[in-house]
Amino acid sequence: MELTDRKKRVLRAIVETYINTAEPVGSKAIAQLAGLDVSAATIRNEMADLTEMGLLEQPHTSAGRVPSAAGYRLYVNELMGQHQLTLQETERINRALNLKMEELDRVIDQAGKVLSQISDYPVFSIAAGPERVTVKRYDLLMVEKGAFIVVVMTDTSVVKNKIIRVPGELSETQLQLLSAVLNSSFVGLELAEMLEALEKMEAHSAPGAFEMISLVVDFAMEILEEQSRKTVHTAGITHLLEHPEYHSLDKAKPLMTYLSEEKDASKLPVPMTGKNMDILIGPENVSEALKDTSVVMASYDIGDNMRGVIGVVGPTRMDYAKVTARLSYFADSLTRMFGKGELPSGEGDGDGQAQE
Repeated sequence: MELTDRKKRVLRAIVETYINTAEPVGSKAIAQLAGLDVSAATIRNEMADLTEMGLLEQPHTSAGRVPSAAGYRLYVNELMGQHQLTLQETERINRALNLKMEELDRVIDQAGKVLSQISDYPVFSIAAGPERVTVKRYDLLMVEKGAFIVVVMTDTSVVKNKIIRVPGELSETQLQLLSAVLNSSFVGLELAEMLEALEKMEAHSAPGAFEMISLVVDFAMEILEEQSRKTVHTAGITHLLEHPEYHSLDKAKPLMTYLSEEKDASKLPVPMTGKNMDILIGPENVSEALKDTSVVMASYDIGDNMRGVIGVVGPTRMDYAKVTARLSYFADSLTRMFGKGELPSGEGDGDGQAQE
């Protein structure tokens, strides 16, 4: 069955009305909202056709219609208009992100909290380290005869140091030899490769020498693990209770539990299309806890080969145009801040355009 222009206008009006009211939509309301000079009976016929096509559903308790997951998907792909951010929204986002001197985790955590407040939906954010991190160089500095400082620099320009104490005395010559071994055998290696190299070296090293090597390499592996870890933040989980779909705790509890306990980034949704913005509607989500929800995600550049994802979770009835506009502006702001140390001016174009 062909989706005519009139059917598209009816579908769009139903989706946008349901987003605003959370109530099944009848033909009389649509006849007024869709701007169609046709009777309510004609609208009912169009709604029946859209239902037969799987784009609308009819709750058994009502004569009105609600969009199906397929209807939302068609709306998002073809019918959704572009929402423009207000100047107040862009200013609020910029204030939240204006933490250029703060650590990455705090910036992303703050960004998620503000986005949740603006959207009235829960938000999750993931800071993903680079896929491959290695040690670029070791520097060892004598402190006293039984202690030295190890300075480790990664290939992502992260520098960490630690005082290491050893039993007995340590000479400058021994420290130089240790530095030579570390810089010849334990640079350019990923975490698993470094562990393998350490195990091999144990077999042909003197016990005392291997003990010092092991202390330094263990510290280096801690740094690599920390740099490659994906950090997960969640915010605004209780916003779910503000929406009619989740007034029942039986309905809200599984999703709230999932969002509050899910700190494993591998189990959270990720963009699937390769685009900077992605939307998963209802059953398109892999996780059982998200089957009746929609997830809108945007990715951004952190710099140093690192990427992040920020996502909004809500009912399939969520206002996709507003959410994507706000999320797009957030992601663009984070990319500019981390990459260039600047924020958008609030006078951009596209999805993030501001208006009076």
